[in-house]
Amino acid sequence: MNTPTDDSNSQLRYAEYVLGVLDADARAEVERDMASSDAIATAVALWQRRLLPLIAESAPVDPPEYVWHRIRQQLALEPSSMVARRATPEAVRPRWWNNLRFWQGLGLGASVLAAACLVLLLAGPRPSGTTPSYLASSITQGDGQVGWTATVDLDHHRVVIVPTRPQAIAKDRAPELWLIPEGQRPIAVGMIGGDAPVTLSLAPRLLASFGPGAALAVSVEPPGGSPTGQPTGPVIAKGLLDTSGGAIQAPLANPRHPLDS
Repeated sequence: MNTPTDDSNSQLRYAEYVLGVLDADARAEVERDMASSDAIATAVALWQRRLLPLIAESAPVDPPEYVWHRIRQQLALEPSSMVARRATPEAVRPRWWNNLRFWQGLGLGASVLAAACLVLLLAGPRPSGTTPSYLASSITQGDGQVGWTATVDLDHHRVVIVPTRPQAIAKDRAPELWLIPEGQRPIAVGMIGGDAPVTLSLAPRLLASFGPGAALAVSVEPPGGSPTGQPTGPVIAKGLLDTSGGAIQAPLANPRHPLDS
């Protein structure tokens, strides 16, 4: 029997069970452990409470076709196999997290979901008052829609930026990510993609700047980045960083240029 621990592998397994991504054997093993251990059952229940609010706070939306196209490509699914999968009933009892409408009900495209799950799965429960290892941000554009999500991994000095939809960026320009510590000037983090996830390494000196009140912003710059060390093009998206270590920060309604007073 598995024993409950605070390590990330155990917490990841419980979260994967809640998300319904374990295979039948692994899922059955977790269920046996839950039946024989109150501690494991409690850990799984905590993950359920973390994920359920995502459904309640989001309106249903169909992911765009390009998302499904990418999924089909990555999984190498042929049309015939897709039909066969639809026609074959699941051998185990259905759960709400195995239902496609559940994922659509999150109101997130597949790219956003990946970033959200990264935060929720890897952050893990942490004691009150401790420093979170993972931070998150929904980087919102001027139309009020989330343009990118960001997951900051402080332990491994990196940030994962995921676009929620293809971004209309001129061919001779590129989006650049900025960290804006509260009350300070923007700090360049790196160039990001408009249509694909990007992982950027973080200089150790930057880690202390990811504190309460910090924000991330995206500006449009020359392909090599701003020549001045500060945003020179329009700032097209901005979002606060959630420093609680367990959820994605609600987006800002009205992104502002970081140099605006």
